[in-house]
Amino acid sequence: MAVDMLVKLYDLDEYEHIKHLETLKKEGITFKRALPIDKHLILKYVRSHFTDTWVNECEVALTTSPVTCFIAVKNQEIIGFACYESTAKGYFGPLGVSKELRGKGIGVLLTKKCLLAMKEAGFGYAIIGWVTDAVPFYQKCVGATIIENSFPGVYSRMIDK
Repeated sequence: MAVDMLVKLYDLDEYEHIKHLETLKKEGITFKRALPIDKHLILKYVRSHFTDTWVNECEVALTTSPVTCFIAVKNQEIIGFACYESTAKGYFGPLGVSKELRGKGIGVLLTKKCLLAMKEAGFGYAIIGWVTDAVPFYQKCVGATIIENSFPGVYSRMIDK
């Protein structure tokens, strides 16, 4: 069963992840706000590793201004992505990291990059939508809490739901 989760953005520390960011940088992994010029490469990555729904959401994030998608790159190859405000205002997600690189904290940093961008844009809270098995990840990563009776919520407007 899926749930939505709530994150208090005003509780996020923008410097907490700096040390881990430097560790990954030494491994050649960098994080950046995506550029629309790379849209075809990013969508190709998402399509080959994840779902068409995520491709659609990522495309929305790449066509807003400012772009609401962050990517992780290693050796000029995309290894992860995260978006916000692609499903609805104030929503975070989707988030995806290449299977072989999971567990290194890449997803944590992508999540925090997006949520800190939302905080900087003036949001006090963010909703992480349609969470299934990642509930413990978001609880540990950003102190997210489950919003009771929240699903399907905004997703009830989808054509096939």
